[in-house]
Amino acid sequence: MDAKADPKRQPAFLDVESSLMGQRWVQRLDPAGLNRALAISQFHGISDLVARVLAGRGVDPADAKAFLAPAIRDLMPDPSSLQDMEAAANRLADAISYGERVAVFGDYDVDGAASSSLLRRFLDHFAVDGETYIPDRIFEGYGPNPSAMDELIDRGAGLIVTVDCGSTSHEALERARERGVDVVVVDHHQVGADRPPCVALVNPNRDDDLSGQGHLCATGLVFLLLVATARVLRQRGDNRAATIDLLSLLDLVALATVCDVVPLKGLNRAFVVKGLLAARHMSNPGLAALMRVAGVDGPVTPYHLGYLIGPRINAGGRIGDAALGSRLLTLSDATEAQDIADTLHRLNQERQAMERAILEQAEAEALAEMGGGDGPAVIVTEAEGWHPGIVGIVAARLKEKFRRPAFAIAFDPSGKGTGSGRSIAGFDLGGMVREAVARGLATKGGGHAMAAGLSIDRDQLGALRSFFEETAASSVNALRDVHSVKIDGALAASGATLDLIDQLEQAGPFGAGHPQPVLTLPDHRLTDARVVGTDHVKLRFADATSGQIDAIAFRASENQMGKALLEGRGRRFHVAGMLSVNYWQGRRRVQLRVIDAANA
Repeated sequence: MDAKADPKRQPAFLDVESSLMGQRWVQRLDPAGLNRALAISQFHGISDLVARVLAGRGVDPADAKAFLAPAIRDLMPDPSSLQDMEAAANRLADAISYGERVAVFGDYDVDGAASSSLLRRFLDHFAVDGETYIPDRIFEGYGPNPSAMDELIDRGAGLIVTVDCGSTSHEALERARERGVDVVVVDHHQVGADRPPCVALVNPNRDDDLSGQGHLCATGLVFLLLVATARVLRQRGDNRAATIDLLSLLDLVALATVCDVVPLKGLNRAFVVKGLLAARHMSNPGLAALMRVAGVDGPVTPYHLGYLIGPRINAGGRIGDAALGSRLLTLSDATEAQDIADTLHRLNQERQAMERAILEQAEAEALAEMGGGDGPAVIVTEAEGWHPGIVGIVAARLKEKFRRPAFAIAFDPSGKGTGSGRSIAGFDLGGMVREAVARGLATKGGGHAMAAGLSIDRDQLGALRSFFEETAASSVNALRDVHSVKIDGALAASGATLDLIDQLEQAGPFGAGHPQPVLTLPDHRLTDARVVGTDHVKLRFADATSGQIDAIAFRASENQMGKALLEGRGRRFHVAGMLSVNYWQGRRRVQLRVIDAANA
């Protein structure tokens, strides 16, 4: 039966069957959802649009008031509900009580930097001697290695805590055990049935953990460990545990939660709400310095954390000193923090230049793979000389452009490749990579549903491509057939006010698992369109009452929508996007971030 003739199929919103981006617009709420929205609005006196946003994100009418004011004390579990948490907290408390040297081993991304910094700042409160070790992405790869364990032990570590890594590092942790040093692992990555040799493995994604906290990032888990450790120390009569303000450290938890793209639900959402408040106090010199170099204007938002702060921290791990981000977030000296922030800002600019050059090559290769047709279900691009620290970003851009899982692989002159992949919703990329490794089609690899990494020899590449196609073709093609944008509501330019944005923000913060509201401007006239920056499109739309709104479509100048808008001055369009606040010279102005448009 033709899908368009299916009576159960939801009507297209504003009759947009195929937008300028080739997508069908549908209302997010079904009839039952509309009834929930009505109940939320009537029971709690909430505006109709905010009520629709809440209902569209699964909020029950009875829970709406509490949802708008999330409290950590109401949402945080007893840390002891996590497997091995009591053992981890007691071992860390022992190290603090007996003055052991504690080494923190982290990862080179934002979650790794934030979780290692969070733990280090806690240990500094108790004057615990130690160091933080972040491996070099190129020369050491991800996670603990035996050589690093030897280094830390040789420098006197009595306890090693791995954060955002370690769950599968059997060889490295075995080395520590052989040398008589305890290891505590705090991680959230997928883990097999074989447990690494350690005093405690705190990982809510291990198969025997029933805590239900698998949605937390590593920094969130470290925060729970600190709560548990402080409790143990108080029970032991250590008065220093009563004077540490753990809530003031939530700025680091919010940063990692947003940048690691974990679902912004439950405790994660409370972490971000309270962490943004902490960040606005600018009490962390490193974060404050990054905000200055990134040009953050106005109160810190999830957008600032995810798109301005996070990439600069990641730049150190991608193309510079992997430890810079962790060191910056741990500092108390503002001058030194500013120096490191300036370095990370420069590295991020270099990273952007590398990304543009590599992406141009990768897109050309992907288009050649398409051969004028629909192309493979999984895009695999590769070249010798690409920077291994950039391939993850390139894979993400390819996934966005071609709407299918994508990999970018950097080969060295010896034929050893380091690759990164990004997936589309509904397809488990990490599972496919792990199966490829099990079949001998890659030397190493893993990840989660939406992102994966792998190591591969060049002579394995053809077989890997074939395996990806055989495994993914039917499911990916089915997922790609569903091109839809879910619409939360419609309004006129004159109704897009700062007060409305303030109301909508109460339903936030928005991010993974809690999507930002998508609103439409129906039948608006395009009064201005021009390219700004490298490839962004600056726009202005007017409604029937001459109300106007500024808008911007990021990275759109070369896509079908951007070209149509640049040529469409004076014409009328339906426009879909997210409302935001643009700060300019101390003034707040409403702006629409355009994600799609259609001819009216």
